[in-house]
Amino acid sequence: MTAEAETLLRQAQSHKLAGRPGEAADAYEALLALRPDLPDTWFNLALMQRQAGRPAAALASYQQALDRRVSGPEEVHLNRAVIYADDLGQAEAAEAELKTALAIQPAYLAAWLNLGNLHEDRGEREQARAAYRRALDLAPPQAAPLALARLANATRFTDAADPLIAALRATVGRTGAPDADVAEAGFALGRALDEVALYDDAFSAYATANAASRRGLGARYDRAGHEAFVDRSIAAFPKPAPTVWDPTGAPVFILGMFRSGSTLVERILSAHDGVTSGGELALMPRVISAITPYPEAAGAASRDDLARWRQTYLDQLHAARPNAALVTDKRPDNFLHIGLIKAMFPDAKIIHTVRDPRDMVLSNWFLHLDGSMPYALDLEDAAHWYGQHNRLMAHWKSLYPDILTVDYDALVADPRPEIERILAFCGLDWQDQVLDFHKAGGAVRTASVWQIREPLYQRSSGRWKHYQTHLGGLNAALNA
Repeated sequence: MTAEAETLLRQAQSHKLAGRPGEAADAYEALLALRPDLPDTWFNLALMQRQAGRPAAALASYQQALDRRVSGPEEVHLNRAVIYADDLGQAEAAEAELKTALAIQPAYLAAWLNLGNLHEDRGEREQARAAYRRALDLAPPQAAPLALARLANATRFTDAADPLIAALRATVGRTGAPDADVAEAGFALGRALDEVALYDDAFSAYATANAASRRGLGARYDRAGHEAFVDRSIAAFPKPAPTVWDPTGAPVFILGMFRSGSTLVERILSAHDGVTSGGELALMPRVISAITPYPEAAGAASRDDLARWRQTYLDQLHAARPNAALVTDKRPDNFLHIGLIKAMFPDAKIIHTVRDPRDMVLSNWFLHLDGSMPYALDLEDAAHWYGQHNRLMAHWKSLYPDILTVDYDALVADPRPEIERILAFCGLDWQDQVLDFHKAGGAVRTASVWQIREPLYQRSSGRWKHYQTHLGGLNAALNA
């Protein structure tokens, strides 16, 4: 390799390690212009292009790696499947890539797990269970709890004596089991026990799982730090943003507390012919990652800065959902960034979903969420997050009274008038098919993957009552 090529490689690796995927991709591209015969470099370029929000370019680079006979081609096909599923919403293409990976390596555990997840996203329960069972058969001991939990979460439980429940109990109770294993199995066990109405046992399983997850995370939710962020956000955006350009192209933002009904609202909207589901897009976080300090620099941004960030968002939105007239961006925690959203898209339509806080907090606590949501691991921490959410949303609504609030409990109790209100807000005419949203095909990436395949029901409203003897601390925190 020439000195110039070695310099470019070092630059690319340095940018990659520093978390600068765009710059890393530029350096890899310059290197490949000199040495296009490096399959591993094409692979690394694809990784960086995806992280930089360029999924189509990443697919092309992965194909170059395959064409140049990269070692481990099954991993390339797996990565291509993830792009098709997560970034582009093309479930059929994702499935084809996974099946190609498995044709190369039939015992490829990650591909079986991803195939099971893809079937779940499409509402194909038995196919999902078959893939997860195959994964469980293949899994080494350290991966077995994950495969077992995935299988359990795709299962309908009607009998407390189900062997899967026994296997989950054994995993949770194994002496010396790693925290990660206890968390994986514990959350699945809690769900199974809840489904067979053993509520006290379910609460105990969830408590064990959350404690294990918290230990594994190694950090607690910082209440004071989050309060300070809310204070700074309110100070950074003290008044409404002016309308300074054509608002064409803005998505419909659906946001609020996690587990507040945002998926249901998006699913109803996406059943309309004029709407394309975007899901939980990572576009606003990508924009924000380049703004320092945030939120102060966002609040003081120039018109040129806002136009640049807006175009970055739209370019990535169009790459993720090409040729769509109206797209939904259903990332719940975008509620933190309404000030910037409205500065970038002054006429953006924003739907804020709300729900009984007891049901909502419990629903968060019942899920195995990632480390970006540490508040969900403790009921009283989650109540604090909810209080700060209310404080920030009150500020945003004082600036933007056109934000539409949709109450989950009201929606499921009397759907038609609420749906009519949502459609009118989005400038859409009525279509009967929106009432049958659960019959729509396509993949949906959400923790509510099975619920949104059913007609509207009210059994999740008031679910907290099954656990009310355990909720003294939560109720006190909510009242505070």
